[in-house]
Amino acid sequence: MHLLSLLAVTLALPLHSHFVAAANSFAGSNLYYAAGLRPDTRTTLLDGLQSAGMKVLRVWLDGQSTTQKGTDIDPFPDLEPNQICNGDQSCYDDTVLQRLDDFMIDAHAHGIKLIITMHSFNALQAGDVYGAEFGTGFFYEQDFPQQAFDARLVHILNHVHTTLGKPWKELNEYIFGFEAENEAMIGKGQDYIQQHQQWQCDRAKTIRGQLGDNSGILVMTGGESFLTESVQPDWLSCAELDVISIHAYGVGDLQTSALQPFVQQAQNAGKKLLMEEWGACFFNTENNDCPNGDALSTDQHNANIESFANAITGAGLPWLYWQVIPNADPHNGFDYEIGIGEPSWSTLQSVAQQALQAPAAFDFSAFLL
Repeated sequence: MHLLSLLAVTLALPLHSHFVAAANSFAGSNLYYAAGLRPDTRTTLLDGLQSAGMKVLRVWLDGQSTTQKGTDIDPFPDLEPNQICNGDQSCYDDTVLQRLDDFMIDAHAHGIKLIITMHSFNALQAGDVYGAEFGTGFFYEQDFPQQAFDARLVHILNHVHTTLGKPWKELNEYIFGFEAENEAMIGKGQDYIQQHQQWQCDRAKTIRGQLGDNSGILVMTGGESFLTESVQPDWLSCAELDVISIHAYGVGDLQTSALQPFVQQAQNAGKKLLMEEWGACFFNTENNDCPNGDALSTDQHNANIESFANAITGAGLPWLYWQVIPNADPHNGFDYEIGIGEPSWSTLQSVAQQALQAPAAFDFSAFLL
């Protein structure tokens, strides 16, 4: 651990922050294709996350058929590969759930829990079975797609783990939280999201209805595209939601002073906040936007990682990086990834370890291993 970096985190703490007594922060990562990892690459990933003190990994259920971010995978289909199942149990293809059954056992052995992202706007927009029939508007607006999607959520929550013999909704030693969709409605714009906030709370009611009130598993939002879009007022007042997930990549959002007012809002509402996605672009593009560009120097990239992480931790927020990968980063477009063992990995390890020692604005200790 770099003591100067830890001092930087401490100095970043605003004097008016309300931190939870004796509660520390934590860090984690995302890997949307985790279900496709082969045993050796899974071990590489989990060993690396454990070495950084990371406590949570966020995984998706979208099917994948080809190499992702330079990682060779075992392909797997969508949960609903051919049609909207609407509760027909024989229609779902549980391959992805069974893959994650194995994954969560290994993750648990490394002191890591999973966030289960049960669908993504990415898949909807790409034309999965919901997108093909309803597009990216009617899916959120009409009754039938919401009914069928709720049936999907219920199916996932009641999937019986192939080794443990219990449904996922009871596996609080392995699962940190459930969220209905990654970045719901993100492609529709902030006004649309504001007008359709109830969709998120309705899905949370479905999830909570299966979990019950004392499951030890959190119900989360799945984030949006930037800070103000990620924290909607009706979500702060939705009784069934526990955690408002923030996704933010712009440099203006990755500052303690920008984050602190939202921390206060969540505390006032009795909710928790999590910086569920952030990253430091590999390229020299403006505002940390990352489609492509020239490579930053390693020193500058590391400085950005450290600065952003210190700002988030300084606001009292735990965070998940987008994303740690178990292989050399191929540096394709939208490149925030950091490969284990690569030049910037030690910097990310360090700031993740520092988070474990930093005070937090929200107490997640009951939900961590």
